[in-house]
Amino acid sequence: MTYQIVPLISSGTAGPLGVLHLPRLWLKASLEARGMLHPDYPGCGKGYDQMTLDALGIKTEDFLAFIKDKRPSYTQLEAWVKAYPGVKLTKADIYKHNQSITGYIHGDDVRKGILSAAGLPDDGSVNPGAVDLNNIDDWTTYWNHKLK
Repeated sequence: MTYQIVPLISSGTAGPLGVLHLPRLWLKASLEARGMLHPDYPGCGKGYDQMTLDALGIKTEDFLAFIKDKRPSYTQLEAWVKAYPGVKLTKADIYKHNQSITGYIHGDDVRKGILSAAGLPDDGSVNPGAVDLNNIDDWTTYWNHKLK
């Protein structure tokens, strides 16, 4: 049986390094490397995934190769990140990245689609931040594909 797992770690979650979204990126890439990621999700996409790797100064191909070849635990990934040549991990770098994650707002079409799929009104009552909307999208996808 092949599992199709919806990644339920929020982009608003950080590990010990304090980098938002890195735990979610690790989970998605790890699941994809094993053929277990739900098909609605990229293992490493162009949005928050690429923002995180760019902010850290890590090449996407190096990150994905490490995940595929070493199958690291999350703490092993963070150790690799810290040792990556030229990685940007100052408090200022991490703060700037985290602000870009929490401050990102989806376009109207994406917001409306997520809220509609979840059965929520698009009346301004839901936090418009992409992290919160993405959480709702994940929960809706999980419910629709695993719990119904």
